[in-house]
Amino acid sequence: MSRIVGTVSRGLRAPIIRQGDDLIKIVTDCVLKASKEANFEIRNRDIIAITEAIVARAQGNYASVEDIAADVQAKLGGETIGVVFPILSRNRFAVCLRGIAGGAKKIVLQLSYPSDEVGNHLVDLDLLDEKGIDPFRDNLTLARYRQLFGTVKHPFTGVDYVEYYSRIIQECGAEAEIIFANDPRAILNHTKNVLHCDIHSRARTKRLLQAAGGKRIIGLDQILAEPINGSGYNEKYGLLGSNKSTENTVKLFPRACQALVDNIQKKFFETTKKNVEVMVYGDGAFKDPVGKIWELADPVISPAYTRGLEGSPNELKLKYLADNDFGKLSGAALQDAIKNRIKEKNGDLIGNMASQGTTPRRLTDLIGSLCDLTSGSGDKGTPIVYIQGYFDNYTSEYDLG
Repeated sequence: MSRIVGTVSRGLRAPIIRQGDDLIKIVTDCVLKASKEANFEIRNRDIIAITEAIVARAQGNYASVEDIAADVQAKLGGETIGVVFPILSRNRFAVCLRGIAGGAKKIVLQLSYPSDEVGNHLVDLDLLDEKGIDPFRDNLTLARYRQLFGTVKHPFTGVDYVEYYSRIIQECGAEAEIIFANDPRAILNHTKNVLHCDIHSRARTKRLLQAAGGKRIIGLDQILAEPINGSGYNEKYGLLGSNKSTENTVKLFPRACQALVDNIQKKFFETTKKNVEVMVYGDGAFKDPVGKIWELADPVISPAYTRGLEGSPNELKLKYLADNDFGKLSGAALQDAIKNRIKEKNGDLIGNMASQGTTPRRLTDLIGSLCDLTSGSGDKGTPIVYIQGYFDNYTSEYDLG
């Protein structure tokens, strides 16, 4: 086995991106400079990944709370609005809630419990058992919630999100009512005009609300799906995937990313004669076992990627082969047998026991999660990730074509 190093993921520093910046040039320059500084060679099927944040910043894809309020009022009538299943996040939802409350006279806020969609807990599941509460059956008023659980603060942020969201609504001039239920149809006892704010379960929520007699049922993906007074927008995801920019503005999920990744790929081929893959990535999909939080608050992990990143892994499990098919071999004979089996594998290993335990996910979801972990979300300053050897296997050497 002459080659030791497999997959390598590098976070690359870049300038602070502003609206109008040429990302094709910036990304190309950063990677080429990094290859010289770190002494690595650009190869075919290397991956260049760019965080969605700098794409949206370069596009100037921002909106204000006034823009949000205008769209909410126009689409939901401006009276009593039910707001269903928001996630508990100062960064992701608080500014959006300011805009929503600005477009209504009263907000009935329905929170899922014990946690939101991405795992931020209002109460501990064991505490529900202790109090004899069934979250699939029991709907709670704010008074009943406080009677049962008192003031509960998030273990990481120290925020009581029930109080925090209620205060935001009231500060924006709307009346606030809080309820706790996991069936979205509970909101229809309070209002028929509903804004559902869940991310990955939004299609089901909309279907249930419409079938149960909701009047105006709008998803967060339909708010700012078009420009409001010249604002930013996202025609596919609306406010989903937005982040706090200032106390009164949000940065929206980037739009029209496909041309960007295709043009970066083209630029690298013109410059290096290598066919690299390119993607834009947002949140990865992984769970913190202590905090119980899923990272995936964006509507998708990758809104755009080049064609070579389509599909799922097609891999054999080395430990299965070593323990089963070649259990009597060792040393060079074992290595040679496994390499030969890998070279012989066909294009579809579904149902093959030798592939059990390999991750059945899309390549872009796996790679995007790797990128999110590499770049982080704080002050690392590495919004570009360069990955080598991702498509390697045990037989690969450095000549990748």
